[in-house]
Amino acid sequence: MKTQPNARVRLAAAGAAAVGLLLAGCGLQPAASYVPDADPGLIQPVEGLPDDAELTITSKNFTEQLILGKIAVLATKVAGFDVTDLTNVPGSQPARELLLSGQAGMTWEYTGTGWIAYLGQSEGIPDKQEQWQAVHDADLANGVTWGDPAPLNNTYAMAIRSEAAEELGVASISDITTLPVEERTFCLEAEFNSRPDGMNPLLEKYGMPRGAPNGVPDANIGIYDTGAVYSATDAGECNFGEVFATDGRIDSLGLTVLEDDLAYFPAYNAAPVFNTEALEEYPELVDIFAQVSPLLTDEELRKMNLAVDVNGQEPADVAFDWMVEKGLITAPE
Repeated sequence: MKTQPNARVRLAAAGAAAVGLLLAGCGLQPAASYVPDADPGLIQPVEGLPDDAELTITSKNFTEQLILGKIAVLATKVAGFDVTDLTNVPGSQPARELLLSGQAGMTWEYTGTGWIAYLGQSEGIPDKQEQWQAVHDADLANGVTWGDPAPLNNTYAMAIRSEAAEELGVASISDITTLPVEERTFCLEAEFNSRPDGMNPLLEKYGMPRGAPNGVPDANIGIYDTGAVYSATDAGECNFGEVFATDGRIDSLGLTVLEDDLAYFPAYNAAPVFNTEALEEYPELVDIFAQVSPLLTDEELRKMNLAVDVNGQEPADVAFDWMVEKGLITAPE
């Protein structure tokens, strides 16, 4: 496995053993590494980039992250990097550890996730720019540098079947508190169930403590794989499902997203995040991703996520088609 050149020094220290265990323990191997061949478009080869310039890209293992990861792989490959594709890592913390250790040089991360899940803050910041600035400044001490955020805000949300929303008379999360306890049923993925910005503090914020007589019993909460939350909510296995706001299945399944009327969820704008040592060696990375980030909107990600989750396309192909459409890369002749 390739590492960032400057990170090798750090990996030679005591941390190397821990990093090795991380990879072995997770069973991580470079991803299938499939991306279509591409030629430069608006993204051009970096002038003066060494022939042996190496970069490892990582991502988490859900659809949007796979698409974003493949976009990053394609962008840096046409820019001239020898890219190791380490996308599809199971879970947020393993992906974060790869970046911290220097075994990955870049990933896409969400500002609210960085602020609360990684930096241990108790409350998020709803304002996009303020949230980005806060996490950017704090993470520098960890050897992590955040690039400018994209418009897309993949915040968590609670969704309900549209017909059930009408029957129960709910339009906001606060409306759930007016329902009988037996109607307060939820479908969640395991990570949201335990995250510090996940289910339990959300219930506290809205005055429905978990396990309390007038709150939400554990028996009302079902744990599902990420993709299965959407179908389970649509099938009525629960009234409320935890979803990502940019997921294309919200529209395709006819789900209604409830208003977060107490502003519980922070801003979760995606941003390119770099291992600082890798960025110092290749500062051109900032310019590469500055061409990509402004084009990543909620609408664009919903379409791309839908193409993968509903239409069955490969994330790499969806990423390629989107980048060609935007002129960032071109198809080889």
